[in-house]
Amino acid sequence: MTATIFALATAPGRSGVAVVRVSGPASGDALAALTRRPPPEPRRAVLASLRDPATGDALDDALVLRFAAPASFTGEDVVELHLHGGRAVVSGVIEALSAQPGLRLAEPGEFTRRAFENGKLDLTEAEAVADLIGAETTAQRRQALRQMEGALGRLYEGWRDRLTRSLAHIEADIDFADEDLPGGVADAVRPVVETLVAEIARHLDDGGRGERLREGLHIAIVGAPNAGKSSLLNALARRDAAIVSARAGTTRDVIEVHLDLGGYPVVLADTAGLREAAADEVEEEGIRRARDRAMRADVKIAVFDASALPDLDPATVALIDADTVVVVNKSDLSGAPVPVIAGVTPVLLSARNGDGLAELEKRLTAFSADRLAVGSTPSLTRARHRAALDECRTALLRALSAPLPELAAEDIRLASRALGRITGRVDVEDLLDIIFRDFCIGK
Repeated sequence: MTATIFALATAPGRSGVAVVRVSGPASGDALAALTRRPPPEPRRAVLASLRDPATGDALDDALVLRFAAPASFTGEDVVELHLHGGRAVVSGVIEALSAQPGLRLAEPGEFTRRAFENGKLDLTEAEAVADLIGAETTAQRRQALRQMEGALGRLYEGWRDRLTRSLAHIEADIDFADEDLPGGVADAVRPVVETLVAEIARHLDDGGRGERLREGLHIAIVGAPNAGKSSLLNALARRDAAIVSARAGTTRDVIEVHLDLGGYPVVLADTAGLREAAADEVEEEGIRRARDRAMRADVKIAVFDASALPDLDPATVALIDADTVVVVNKSDLSGAPVPVIAGVTPVLLSARNGDGLAELEKRLTAFSADRLAVGSTPSLTRARHRAALDECRTALLRALSAPLPELAAEDIRLASRALGRITGRVDVEDLLDIIFRDFCIGK
């Protein structure tokens, strides 16, 4: 943390404006070296000519900003250089900064890591920064912003505060058993712990809503060969993502596209046609993967060929359940009446001309909203949160059945530490490299 770091904070490549961020004790000196004048007042934007300190060559006319510690994103002295976004301009400024003593290029996520280590963010807020950068849909953006504003951290720290007070009461009963303390101090802890166990259980029992929203709802398209699955994938994706052919067995592997359905992220997968007799071992493996993807999908689209009615593919019918949208495709090739299939009213459509596509998207959006909509309380968003909460709940259940107050106190202490690891309040040094390594450089 003694080094001063710098990096391009905007996307690389040609742009109208590029921002280079500098953070650390030498940031003001670096700015003075580039501008050949004292740094401006904090939080005041100033137009300045930047020159290479070594050669005096002009680099750019830039808007410069300075933020004094601790009132900055990282909690350190920070400088931002708002440059013209040409590659040569950015390269020249980066090279000039690299030559300054005490400065080095930032590692991925190092600015946000310093913000965490300087107490500007907790770990849930730091993770939300990465989620916000990676957000591709409205719902993902809303969840990330809510977490970055501290909603999840406040929930966990509130639970931890209640455990800390409960632990203090139990330890007071243990340490001062001979003193004239009010009766029932330790007994008053039990309802608090029971309430917390119930709250944590409800929080965990969310169907993985927050994690699904981060990663996208998985939808698998299944059906017999030549039912029009690949054509449907292309129609929903609005591009030719999959090869379409009248030859059975064309799709051998799972093909995925990422979509935004009504503001919700969706991973749509086209799978191999389901049939008993595969043409070769490659198609057989594709069929196995199709069945596996169907079993693991959050939602299935079961596709039937309208031209084959009233016959229905039994392998596809067998996959229909409450999480399935049934589609009868190729409506432009058949005038046969469409039956209710496995108790589900199908969507009649033509992937070729787009008839019925809006109705299918409406149904898929309803499925997505039902499984991903954010509730009144913040959702946990990562597997590490879930694991720590499971550990916390297990420790609290042990505390409730502990035969001695000393054992109950130890279990409550362990539960509190598990919550503290989520927000980064205790024992997280070994997690930091893992959490921040996937950040982009400059953030």
